[in-house]
Amino acid sequence: MTSISLIFLFIPQNALAKPNVSAHNAILMEQSTGRVLYEKSANEKRLIASITKIMTAIIAIESGKLDEMVTVSKEAAYTEGSSIYLKEGEKIKLKDLVYGLMLRSGNDAAVAIAEHVGGSLEGFSFLMNEKATWLGMDHSHFDNPHGLDSVTHYSTAYDMALLTRHAMENDIFKEISSSTSYKAESRKYAWGNKNKLLTQYYNHSTGGKTGFTRAAGRTLVSTAEKDGMELIVVTLNAPDDWKDHMRLFEWGFENYNMINIQENGLESYRLTETGEIKTGYVKENVTMPLTDLEKERLHSTAYFTTLEPYSDKEIIGKKVFTLNEKNIAEALIYRNHLKEDKRSMIETVFYLIHKMVGVL
Repeated sequence: MTSISLIFLFIPQNALAKPNVSAHNAILMEQSTGRVLYEKSANEKRLIASITKIMTAIIAIESGKLDEMVTVSKEAAYTEGSSIYLKEGEKIKLKDLVYGLMLRSGNDAAVAIAEHVGGSLEGFSFLMNEKATWLGMDHSHFDNPHGLDSVTHYSTAYDMALLTRHAMENDIFKEISSSTSYKAESRKYAWGNKNKLLTQYYNHSTGGKTGFTRAAGRTLVSTAEKDGMELIVVTLNAPDDWKDHMRLFEWGFENYNMINIQENGLESYRLTETGEIKTGYVKENVTMPLTDLEKERLHSTAYFTTLEPYSDKEIIGKKVFTLNEKNIAEALIYRNHLKEDKRSMIETVFYLIHKMVGVL
């Protein structure tokens, strides 16, 4: 999918009976479109504990340094909290540290990663905040790579869902997040994943990250897939987070389906003002998570404008999909590359058929 072809817009939640959750803050997001299916105070700034490590992991992975050897510093080895028991001066592959970070939530691994990739904790925190800005995490700020409590280290359920959506587009991250165990080359034993949704409780789980501090409470990010739909759940300060996530996943899978609302290909449109028939290409399929009722209420309208504000001169308009009088998605319409006075046989037939049936 090209970045210019499709534009997905915010969709209001459907009027379904919402599940009850213990979390103070929660969100359910569909992976491919970013549509929010459920939210509870999702934009409130909160301490986030070790789900911070999703950001640490994706920056490490995207650095391209996973095969490099890391020398563990004294500061890393003696970091407080959860640990993979690194020793000062030990040499370990960055890839192994990322597994230890995600599966065992090693704070020592987080510091070792930060020092190697960012040059220092301060340098790595700068990278984290730059990444957050780039992703549109407008209500987040990172002070450290592990999530130990800090007044100026915070995020929101929505922002963490945005981060997870980005991370899950990376195959290496997906592989690490979905691993139930991993044996590092330098270890005699395998690390087991602390995410019980993945290892015990939920068959459709595809990964995630746990977190806890006394101040933050239990924080959890998890992902799941069923019948071609991928969902993300984030909960903050949730005493019963495992059940919260399973309840939200099941609610999402039960009420929503991935619906193809636009096929790619050549289409004809009748202009309301003049009755003229225009043809153009929609290059991409458009698929959205919708309820049965939303599918019935969905409408589309094609608009043809001047080339502005588009910089691509091949774009001649857009098709807008509307639900309950709100725009939910757009598909760009491209020039058909044929001169108006020299239609091909196929396009002529296509034109006549659409004229006969009265395409709007």
